[in-house]
Amino acid sequence: MLDIKFIADNLDAVQQSIELRHVGADAKAVVKLYDEYRALKQEVDDARAIANKIAKSIGKATAEDRPKLIEQGSELKKQVAKLEDKEKELKTTLDEALLTIPNMLAEDVPAGKDDTSNVVISKYLEPTKFDFKPKDHLKIGKDLDLIDFEGGAKVAGAKFYFLKNEAVLLEMALQHFAFKKAMERGFIPLQTPDIARNEVMLGAGFAPRGNESNTYRIEDTDLSLVATAEIAVGGLHANEIIAGDMLPLKYIAWSHCFRTEAGAGGQASKGMYRVHQFSKAELYVFCKPEQSANMLEELRELEESIYQDLGLPYQVVNVCAGDLGAPAYKKYDIEAWMPGKGENGEYGEVTSASNCTDFQARRLNIRYKDKKTGKNRFVHTLNGTAIAMSRTPVAILENFQTEDGSVKIPEVLQNIMGVSEIKAKNNTDDVSNKKLASA
Repeated sequence: MLDIKFIADNLDAVQQSIELRHVGADAKAVVKLYDEYRALKQEVDDARAIANKIAKSIGKATAEDRPKLIEQGSELKKQVAKLEDKEKELKTTLDEALLTIPNMLAEDVPAGKDDTSNVVISKYLEPTKFDFKPKDHLKIGKDLDLIDFEGGAKVAGAKFYFLKNEAVLLEMALQHFAFKKAMERGFIPLQTPDIARNEVMLGAGFAPRGNESNTYRIEDTDLSLVATAEIAVGGLHANEIIAGDMLPLKYIAWSHCFRTEAGAGGQASKGMYRVHQFSKAELYVFCKPEQSANMLEELRELEESIYQDLGLPYQVVNVCAGDLGAPAYKKYDIEAWMPGKGENGEYGEVTSASNCTDFQARRLNIRYKDKKTGKNRFVHTLNGTAIAMSRTPVAILENFQTEDGSVKIPEVLQNIMGVSEIKAKNNTDDVSNKKLASA
């Protein structure tokens, strides 16, 4: 959330940011509401002051004047009560309007309406080439008995799945690997709740309800399933003042993630690339304002080192204004090469790293004490994906497949998994592939 005084003082710049993002917010209307609220608040304060003055004068008034003053005080009390109700109502409208205003944009954020305008700033390795026709992860997962979408649909519906056999070990190994890398750099490990209060969801910049909501709400409660650990970790220090010498405070958090993904079907979202539930290791940082620009580069460098160690080809993009979420001031995506995506392979997003400046901190009321001024200031928050467990396994399965149907395991994961490859199955011998006899 932007400070309303900042919006009023920088109206043109705020409106330009809104237009570059291609969202339907109206900064001028918000400032108009703010002016109306301030005028009404002044009216309430004036009426309350007169009422207090009359109340104090009643005790000193003559017997003749006292009834008249009591009547005036009573009428003023009713008037103040009505004005206060109107003030509360207008404050609620103003607060809701403020939530529609996105963060400002960094100067080097590219212009553009969607991900086709994201700018590639670096690449690592060339796209994987094969001497045979490669399979996509759905075919690999079926042939090697690793992914069961039919079972997932039977239990929970479309876009849910079971991981099986070595795929389970692969996910565990990726989690271990990502946590170890982050902890070596001072990140504190967390495992978060899978649900959060809607006020925390809103504070993190996620809409728990409405047309733009991508979350699962829990009926008859003020709770929703988290779409990312970013939500839970952001809420961890809500309404707190963090000691300045603790900053930057860095976490790596593990959670399940739940997303409705309404309207996100199609060939580009097939299989595990876009699902309703997955696991993720999320990086989250609380820091001082002057630290956040460097922290964003640190997050990106850590994410790149993870995918370099895995040996996956990828590209880094500077995300354009129209593809940014409302809290992000600047964002990088890492897109791994996926041979089974599209007709001839495509890059697909596997991580992101965002600097949200004080946008989330204002909503969640997270501050630190500035030693120089002695004042409390809002922290800056950043988030980034260490590893998303649906898409990273997709990239591994598709890039490291072999002609005989096996899949090689990245070297850095082999000791953790205890195997160097997922071998092609002999369906006649593999008990896990045999159908259970009917009772």
